[in-house]
Amino acid sequence: MRPAEQGHRERFLDAALSVLFDRGVTALTVRGVAEVAGASTISVYARFGGRAGLLDALYERTFDSLREMLEALPPEGPDGLADLLDLAMAYRLFARESPARYALMFERPVPGFDPDPALRSAVVRTTFGLFIDRVRRVSTQGVDAQTAAYHLWTAMHGLVGAELMLASRTALPEWFIPPTDEANAEMYRRGVTAMATGLGLRNH
Repeated sequence: MRPAEQGHRERFLDAALSVLFDRGVTALTVRGVAEVAGASTISVYARFGGRAGLLDALYERTFDSLREMLEALPPEGPDGLADLLDLAMAYRLFARESPARYALMFERPVPGFDPDPALRSAVVRTTFGLFIDRVRRVSTQGVDAQTAAYHLWTAMHGLVGAELMLASRTALPEWFIPPTDEANAEMYRRGVTAMATGLGLRNH
């Protein structure tokens, strides 16, 4: 792709992200993205082939954003468990920054949108490879790092998913967790640590 064409593509994806952040998934239409980009709907169709192509490209971009965030974490130190927890906390922050973006990645918020299987495989493999690498550093003999990483991720996903769901509704009195970021972060941290311990992950 020529630089000029890549620039136009990035402009539309930036516009789509802006729509997603500011207006939510339901506003992710070709017309809505074109308006924010200051362009015609025809130009969006020309580059993405329609809404499905635009959503595929945005789906890829969201995973790229997560990967870039994880790659920007401080270099790994001697405490592999602390490094793994840092990654887990960054994952939570990513989800908290934009629940709509997180939903596009891991839920079905857009009726009829099913990301291309080859694309899904590529972005998941690339992004979660970073996570698996950190799990592998603290895996003991007999522990399969990929399986342990999956189990740990499901715990992370469940904890942050419940947090996002509860945050979108009126707080319940006498709930398990006070409705504060500090309380939710601590509960998440404790949950991730408990799962890592249960999986037998530890510093060598």
